[in-house]
Amino acid sequence: MKNTTGQDRSVTAAWRPATQAVRAGTWRSEHGETSEALFLNSGYTYDSAQTVADRFAGEAPGMVYSRMQNPTTQMLEDRIAALEGAEACRVQATGMAAMSAAMLAHLSAGDHIVAGKAAFGSCRWIVDNLLPRFGIEGTTIDARDNAAWEAAIRPNTKMFFFETPANPTMDVVDLAHVCGLARAHGITTLVDNAFASPVLQRPMEFGADIVAYSATKLMDGQGRVLAGALCASEQWITDVLMPFQRNTGPILAPFNAWVVLKGLETLDLRARRQSENALEVARFLEGRGVEVLYPGLPSHPQHDLAMRQMVAAGPIFACYMDGQEQAMGLLDALQLIDISNNIGDSKSLMCHPATTTHYNMGPEGRADAGVSDGMLRLNVGLEDPLDLIADLDQALNRIGR
Repeated sequence: MKNTTGQDRSVTAAWRPATQAVRAGTWRSEHGETSEALFLNSGYTYDSAQTVADRFAGEAPGMVYSRMQNPTTQMLEDRIAALEGAEACRVQATGMAAMSAAMLAHLSAGDHIVAGKAAFGSCRWIVDNLLPRFGIEGTTIDARDNAAWEAAIRPNTKMFFFETPANPTMDVVDLAHVCGLARAHGITTLVDNAFASPVLQRPMEFGADIVAYSATKLMDGQGRVLAGALCASEQWITDVLMPFQRNTGPILAPFNAWVVLKGLETLDLRARRQSENALEVARFLEGRGVEVLYPGLPSHPQHDLAMRQMVAAGPIFACYMDGQEQAMGLLDALQLIDISNNIGDSKSLMCHPATTTHYNMGPEGRADAGVSDGMLRLNVGLEDPLDLIADLDQALNRIGR
């Protein structure tokens, strides 16, 4: 069977992730270009009226309009699907476009969703505020508690949603247990894998149905463009997602798709090196008496589970100061690490979630999600970890820690 860009899937599926990240989905034009071509057109022409009629009826392959598909975005979709081990992928304008599209396309009035309470602020806003406006009930639980998932199931439960590791508390969810429970009850699982990427963790290998990404993060990895992606079965993509995407239009722009394609070529290298750097920096902070939540550290309460599910623990972790004033003081004292709310970047970035990424949840919502005023989130980049440690050391000294 061939993918939409003409490659034999039995061949690309046999490639290892580092090869897939460089080669999968490549579609060369008659010019034989080595880099993927950038198609900036919105529409297409056809050889005959019957050709376009057949394409719109779904009876013939080919492009019809770039709101549905574009050669450049299609190459990215095939590459991400290969990396994920998924039948199909559709890219979205942003990570939140991917999250909202997955939920709104799948759920209807009268349905129920169970979600992990530790999640990105905008994801919680969808579950807590947007879905109820359309008659969709939501229950948030401690996603680390396997028993809580089963206890939350109702006759109308149609979806489980969680992040692992979670943003920013680094909660780790038992993928095999939760996905297996969902399958047993006919419930669809939606897993946000942005903190890991398919290089470090492949939720579908543990039974996940839909894997969602903010491709803005590790997949691009250099702070250049916004992008999202959804990986799932061909049936779910075709029958559930595409009617929603076709008619609401959250498609990724071709230029952004091309940039992410370039980012994927170095994803394996970056994700592994940044994980190594993060572990070294986390060990330093822990040695300085700072409380650190990083799945790569033995001190993390779910370290063993994380290491069973992940190749490495990723570039991101949380640490704690004594309240908001000290946390902001540390940020202001940094000389190398940038203050920024992005993650997955090749540059080291640090932020205060309570006043940025999770501010819109309010004090009660943040407390429920485990986001305290003293929490900081650090994305460790590709700099020499000794330079990052020196920066954190001087910053800690300046605030008296």
